[in-house]
Amino acid sequence: MLNRRKILGAAATAGTVILSGAAAAHHGWGGFDRDKILDHSGAVARSTYANPHGTLFMQKDGRELIIELAPTSRMQARGLSADDIAPGKTLRVYAYQNRGNPDVYRAEWVEVAGRRVELR
Repeated sequence: MLNRRKILGAAATAGTVILSGAAAAHHGWGGFDRDKILDHSGAVARSTYANPHGTLFMQKDGRELIIELAPTSRMQARGLSADDIAPGKTLRVYAYQNRGNPDVYRAEWVEVAGRRVELR
């Protein structure tokens, strides 16, 4: 009985650690400052089109910006494809700066090929 309790306790502890790590890895939008706005046009250096959200990597003033987009299902529903954010594409991005990392932003919308795509 004692061994079973130890095993269950260890399993519960491990599960808590795993889940808290996953929660920390993916954050809410509350960590972004709506008063610190990025309105930037430029070429995409790299991008991802994957969950939990897509990501753009763009250069500005000699530094790399990381711009978090919406989940792929929302981007698809609003007409933003992986080709639209592919490396080399020129985009305009309107985004809010992360409170803890000034190189990370959350995109409110992107403009590509003359059309604006809302991401919220």
